[in-house]
This record gives sequence, C-alpha cells and structure tokens, in this order.
Amino acid sequence: MERTGFQSFALYAGLAVVCGILLFPIYWLFVTALSTLAEIRQLPPSFWPAEPQWSTFTKVASERPILLWLWNSTLAAIGSVGLSMIVSVFAGYSLSRFSLRGGRSLGLFILTAKMLPATLLVIPLFGIFRSIGLIGSLWSLVLAHATLIIPFTTWMLKGYFDTIPRELEQAAMVDGCSPLGAMFRVVLPVATPGLAATALYAFVLSWADYAYARTFLTNAQGSWTANLGITTMKGEYVTDWNEISAAAVFIALPILVIYLFLERYLVGGLTAGAEK
Repeated sequence: MERTGFQSFALYAGLAVVCGILLFPIYWLFVTALSTLAEIRQLPPSFWPAEPQWSTFTKVASERPILLWLWNSTLAAIGSVGLSMIVSVFAGYSLSRFSLRGGRSLGLFILTAKMLPATLLVIPLFGIFRSIGLIGSLWSLVLAHATLIIPFTTWMLKGYFDTIPRELEQAAMVDGCSPLGAMFRVVLPVATPGLAATALYAFVLSWADYAYARTFLTNAQGSWTANLGITTMKGEYVTDWNEISAAAVFIALPILVIYLFLERYLVGGLTAGAEK
C-alpha cells in the first residue's frame, strides 16, 4: 500500500520525536559536563552553556585515573565476553542440533538462571572467590560476569543456530568434514552476524556492571572499573556534577563507538532469522 505525503510526513515526524526523546538524556549529560555549577543549578535550566567548559574533561582526566578505570573495564569485559562466547557457542549449538535426553529441561534451567538477579549470586560467589584468592582481582569480575552472560548468550545463539539449515552441515559432512569441522567451517562463518550481535550485547552487560565490581574489587583505585570509580566522585558536602557528567561521557563513549562500527552486524544478527 502506497503511503500518501501526509502519512510519510507523520511517520518521519513521529520517528524524529521518538529519537529526540531517546537521545535527549545523552545530550543533557554532555551539556551538564560543559556547564558550570551555577548554570547546573539555575532555574529555568539552560539548554546550552553560555561559555562551554571544555576544560572539565581535561581536569577529570588529569585528577582522576579515569583512563585506568576504563582500561580495567575493558579488560574485564573482553575477558568475560571471550569466556562466555566460547561456552555459549558450544552450548547453543548443542541445544539447537542435538536431541539430548533432558535437553528441554536443561534449556529451561539455563533460562531460569538468566532470570536470577545478580544480587542473589553475590554472597556465594564472594565466598568462592575469597577461598581461592581472587578478591580484588579482575579475574573475579570475568568469572562473575560470565555467570550472568552465558545464560543470555546461550539462548541467543541457540535461537540463531535454529535459523541455519541443517543441510549445510550435512553437505559438508558428505564432502568429508567431521561434525565439529562442519560447525567451524560452515556454520560459524554463516553465523557471523549473530555471533557479533551476541558478543556486543555481552560486552554491554559486562561494561554496565556495578554490583559485582563494588563487591569483589578492593579499595585500591588501581583495580577499580569505570562504573565503580565514578561513584567515588560524589562529595560528602559538595558534588561537582559537571565533573561526574564528564566522567560519564568518557564511560559511554566506547559503547557508542562500538555500536557505530558494529551496527551492520547488530542489525544483521537481529534480522537474520526473518531472512532465512
């Protein structure tokens, strides 16, 4: 059905309004970082500072170890994503391709594990990590984040593998591939968009964590992640909200950049089921 000019205008106008609402918090965060404390507190608020304080970013970078915090967050996220993807690829492929006894119950168990809140696992994980000497180490975050990520990525990859025709693997095995070889040489290359989308979501889940970082990392600033470090910038009597906002921009920037570069994989992974 062909749209009229008014329908097209209404559609794009609605999309513009929705995008504006969704992007406004990011814009306001940036404006707050560039404003003085007086401008932040004034009523009515100013939607752009009279004299943007770009020095706030350099002040935060020089007075706070924000780059070290970002590095720690990156290491923890890459480690947890790598571990989770290795486990999830095999688990999701097995649930998709093999008729295992109790496989349905196992799938429901994994789904139930995804529903558990992170706070429910903090105490048992803390006891385990303390007994093996991992408290204060980024390895504790890698393992803790994996407990949250693996159920999610397993189900996401299982659904994606379901959309890939089994005939591709059968043709590869007829040509001499083993089942494992068919998986690595045929299925995984075809599943690249789904793998990229899953890894991106897993990275975001790890990057956004605060509860585990607050529990497992020590008071030494050198081991903090970005989300943990930014909470220490709130003062007891006075809080410099412009500096906190500048630090938040530093933390949000890597995720925005990753989304921009991997957008085509993300869209491809989410729509691949409909295409196949």
